[in-house]
Amino acid sequence: MKVCIPVEVNEGLKSKPFGHFGSAPMFLVYNLENEELSEISNGDLGHEHGKCQPIKALSGNVVDAVIVGGIGQGAIVKLNSMGIKVFKAQADNLEDNLNLFKENKLSEFPSNHTCSHDGCGHH
Repeated sequence: MKVCIPVEVNEGLKSKPFGHFGSAPMFLVYNLENEELSEISNGDLGHEHGKCQPIKALSGNVVDAVIVGGIGQGAIVKLNSMGIKVFKAQADNLEDNLNLFKENKLSEFPSNHTCSHDGCGHH
């Protein structure tokens, strides 16, 4: 299983999850099977608000789940339609969020979630 976490700076497992999926400069993908961490540049960084193309952003990489601070409804619906579940980050770094994910302690964003822009870090 591969878990994608949008970040601003790659600091490995100490990376801080970014506040909004679509405007994250890069994504880190953690493979739970081999514990390998890889980096993907956001291929859709310049998109208009509400026009996020998650598969373009991920440069075609296939993931099973996303852990993020904030995300718009359109991106959630598109990710869900590809079988990708979206979870709300609850810890300050990648490692702690991955541990919470493995313990089923992260809550999934509902597909009707809306980004209010209050504290979600969207620019």
